[in-house]
Amino acid sequence: MAKINELESLSDMQGKVEQFLYWQAEVLDERRWEEWLDLFTDDGIYWMPASKDQETGIGQPNIFYEDYHLMDMRIRRVEHPYAHSQAAGHRTTHLVSNVIVQDEDLGSGEILATSRFHMLEYRLDDQRYFGGKYTHRLKTTDSGYKIKLQRVDLVNVEGPFDYVMQVWI
Repeated sequence: MAKINELESLSDMQGKVEQFLYWQAEVLDERRWEEWLDLFTDDGIYWMPASKDQETGIGQPNIFYEDYHLMDMRIRRVEHPYAHSQAAGHRTTHLVSNVIVQDEDLGSGEILATSRFHMLEYRLDDQRYFGGKYTHRLKTTDSGYKIKLQRVDLVNVEGPFDYVMQVWI
């Protein structure tokens, strides 16, 4: 009987993690930056490595390696009335799938989950596509999950990018 309870518990956690990741995609696509930032712990990190085999973002080149305060600063910059790079605006749509709960640490309340994503950005009459793998380290809190680490591994990480990314993938 314990095995059935364990499976039900894992299934419940799987569903909650999936819903959390879908919610993150929703708030990003709706440009609800403050809600998105609230999904992170105070020491949360958003990391997009510059190569697929990077094991750390510290002391190495990265596409992004932002803590909570840098993410907040970027929100202020993107939303500033004089942000000319945003004058044309942009729209995105994120698709998240293949969510797998890789590990759960009951002692720390942390969950390690991976998923796959596709993101379409429309800006200045141009469309860009990004795809890859997310790795999330989630912290279980009284108010639900919070992101301690979001690693974004782009499939085309070594490819050229037409302009600096203003949005989070």
